[in-house]
Amino acid sequence: MTAPLGRRWLCLGAAAALGGCGFQPVYMRTASRKPGVAQRDLQTVFVAVIGERPGQVLRQDLQERFGSDNGTPPEYVLNVAFGIAGEGIAIEQNDLATRIRLTGTATWTLHAHDDKRTLLTSGSARYIDGLNLFDAEYFAADLETEAVQQRIAGQIADQITIQLATWFRRRAAQQTA
Repeated sequence: MTAPLGRRWLCLGAAAALGGCGFQPVYMRTASRKPGVAQRDLQTVFVAVIGERPGQVLRQDLQERFGSDNGTPPEYVLNVAFGIAGEGIAIEQNDLATRIRLTGTATWTLHAHDDKRTLLTSGSARYIDGLNLFDAEYFAADLETEAVQQRIAGQIADQITIQLATWFRRRAAQQTA
């Protein structure tokens, strides 16, 4: 019974220490329990079409995280260049790769949804994953490759979402100061 009590005190102490240094969660709600600045602004981001199948998956992941399919008129346009490159890293003596490293990279720009398309901010995201290729059937290897590409797109979407949410919070703090 002492371990759970000790953890509670540790958590309370950590929360107090972080609160004292000005730490606030990125998605913190307002005092009236409404969505915070970052969440409200993310809902107004239109994600432009991203080419190729992995790009389509990334776009869907971003729209899901932003909640931008709620009918709110767009105030921002997010353009993303996304690609996944692969390289064999476990090479047998007969030159066959048994492990593939897949690296997903994305560069993004956020523009205002106005006539000038004013550039507001930009950034990049990168994630590395891999898959093993054994004497498996082609269909199984294809399914595994698709699963890895979906994981990469999800991780890239998480990174872009956090970067944008942080930017929105920082901008809101600067405007109120």
